[in-house]
Amino acid sequence: MAELSTKVGEPQEKLPSRLPTLTGSRVIPALFVFLFHANGEAFFASQDFTAKYTSVVYQGGWAALTFFFVLSGFVLTWGVRPADGATGFWRRRICKIYPNHLFTGVAGVLLVLLLTANTSVFGGQEPTGGTIIRHLLLIQSWSPDWMVRTAINPPAWSLSCEVLFYLLFPLFYAGIRRIRPERLWAWFAGVASLACVVVPVVAATVIPHKDPIPGMGFSLEQFWFMVQFPPTRGIEFVLGMLLARIVITRRRLPISIGGAVALLVGAYAAAPLFPVVVSNNAILLIPMCLLIARMAVHDWEGRTTWFSGKLMVRLGEITFAFYLWHQIVLMYGDYLLGNKSYSTPVGILVVLLLFGVSLALGTLLYTYWEMPIMRKFGTPRRWRKQQALEPVVTVPPAGKDGPTELKRAS
Repeated sequence: MAELSTKVGEPQEKLPSRLPTLTGSRVIPALFVFLFHANGEAFFASQDFTAKYTSVVYQGGWAALTFFFVLSGFVLTWGVRPADGATGFWRRRICKIYPNHLFTGVAGVLLVLLLTANTSVFGGQEPTGGTIIRHLLLIQSWSPDWMVRTAINPPAWSLSCEVLFYLLFPLFYAGIRRIRPERLWAWFAGVASLACVVVPVVAATVIPHKDPIPGMGFSLEQFWFMVQFPPTRGIEFVLGMLLARIVITRRRLPISIGGAVALLVGAYAAAPLFPVVVSNNAILLIPMCLLIARMAVHDWEGRTTWFSGKLMVRLGEITFAFYLWHQIVLMYGDYLLGNKSYSTPVGILVVLLLFGVSLALGTLLYTYWEMPIMRKFGTPRRWRKQQALEPVVTVPPAGKDGPTELKRAS
């Protein structure tokens, strides 16, 4: 396909190029991912505190992944540029994710070689040449082998999913853009049913259960299918794309931002009551989608929130680099500290220390590696010469089918 954006002569309306509330909101799921993985290092000697800590952060670890995949589809659809070719899109996405992946992957391999007593967080096996190649090519999540997917830098498995989404984005976008605005919610409901109904049913009835994961309630095979298999996570990415089109085309949202927050909190509290194949994703997916859409509306209308402040936006921008560093810091920080469990106050201090190290490394990576590469290679020279560039998308004329809440948007 030649382009990703609107056709000449179609009604157009400028969208804000920045979404500060959505950017700042990335901090919360990133924090939950860190706390979830910190729980795996067993820093706390008290079983009672560990149980309470786990009950708070466990669900958030799964929810954060869903949030990021939905958000990825949303912001990429929102930010389609005029006459943006597929190759230009792919170029920017490669420049965005691959240098950070390569940097932290090299760090992971070096730590494996230097700290041979702790060669892997799972099982103590050195990664083979084939595993390293899979990680370099970002195809590790296609392997059913747990050790392949979690070697070197475990969180990088999600980039393997993102690569698939990026490759298919031009095709997905071409199809979704052809959906009539009044049918977008029906399409959203149909795709959401795949994630909320079909995937859990298949996981429970079709996927083998022969290798149970201690303390998680499902098998290695189910974990791969539900959590790390790229086509499965692609459903959430497509939902994010549909959500963006719903907001862009001014479809009415069924709930306020306060209602979306309340619904998400309620779903989070209720999720542990359901089987893990449901609570892992299905319970929280719709509330998160509604919240993402509502936050985008707030940004479009120019409203400010706690997440849209300068500090939160800055931290949100750093979250990708932070995400790629955090488990390396947890794994090898725990190793260098002697793989100990501590009293609760000391354990909290250790977690805070490792969080600070992860944040510092993420800030350095973002500031001196990610952003310089994006500025130099992520944007074609002809675009860099433009003083300002805002995405332009098709928006139907406001009518009785569209909401009144966006009339202030310019």
